[in-house]
Amino acid sequence: MNRLFSIIQILRSTRQPVKAAELAQRLEVSQRTIYRDIAELQAQRVPIQGEAGIGYVLQKGFDLPPLMLTPDELEAALLGAQWVASRGDSELMRGAHSLIEKIQQIVPQHLRPLLGSPTVTAAPCPPVTDRVDSGLLRKAIRERNKLQILYEDEQGRSSERIVWPFLLAYFESVRLLCTWCELRQAFRHFRTDRILSLQVLEERHPQTATQLYKQWQAEEPTPDAIILPASTR
Repeated sequence: MNRLFSIIQILRSTRQPVKAAELAQRLEVSQRTIYRDIAELQAQRVPIQGEAGIGYVLQKGFDLPPLMLTPDELEAALLGAQWVASRGDSELMRGAHSLIEKIQQIVPQHLRPLLGSPTVTAAPCPPVTDRVDSGLLRKAIRERNKLQILYEDEQGRSSERIVWPFLLAYFESVRLLCTWCELRQAFRHFRTDRILSLQVLEERHPQTATQLYKQWQAEEPTPDAIILPASTR
């Protein structure tokens, strides 16, 4: 269902036909999967025109049905957005505030009392201080750019690495960049407040963030392992 929604959003964002190959690359699936998804959307009367080899367009005027949320879903969305609004980097914070405004505009009438008198909220916290722009890290992850970083561990020792970033983990007081390290030929995690300098390289690494994430999950013994290797090895 999430992939079908993503296809609609991609087609809505452009007036030019989008080929199945481009959709497959952006969504990291096969073209055969895209063909099936398009057929499913058309069966649900989503006005998509086009065919394989030419590209697909979404007819003007199509809009998604009204957002249907349960009280628990609405509170979860608001709580998550509030957390990011107080703990994310500047771009994520703006995105979180924008998301809250959009939710307020489209929430069903029977749930509007929860907006005026919320039952949950994210507690305030001191801002996380980084030496690098986390927005650059997130963009590098999306675009598969290699990073050249100068990192300082807890003993004050510095080292230069070229890494393949695939995940940025947000904790209450720190952020961890999860990467494949070319120097160690292994997965390594770096606290963003200990990255002394950062350069986004034009060279792209060969694996998608999803592929690296799955390999990382398979190698990590427990979900908590991400917290332990805060320094380089």
